[in-house]
Amino acid sequence: MEKKLYNNVVTEYESHPFHIVDPSPWPLFTSIALYSTALGFIVYFHNFFLGKQQLLFSIFSVIICLTAFNDIIRESWKLGYHTLKVKQNIYLGMILFIASEVMFFFLFFEHFFIFS
Repeated sequence: MEKKLYNNVVTEYESHPFHIVDPSPWPLFTSIALYSTALGFIVYFHNFFLGKQQLLFSIFSVIICLTAFNDIIRESWKLGYHTLKVKQNIYLGMILFIASEVMFFFLFFEHFFIFS
């Protein structure tokens, strides 16, 4: 029986407003494709013909993995698992990420001006 959460409603199967993500093979496939891309660059610098084939295949694999990695979109739009609390946490996480990037660049340029 498949459970379905709506914006603010928690069904009788859930005791909390959060969604536990289903297992997905795409993070593993994407990491293997990225590792293959790094190796493709190394081989490309040493052997042009063999490295070119491996590099093109691995970049194509990364593109396929990133386009097929739609579990979050499927869970939020089609299945309706993202409650209001989950949406608020995603929004807060993005704001904190942007704030940490701003602080990082401020620190980087501050040290650049101090040491120059």
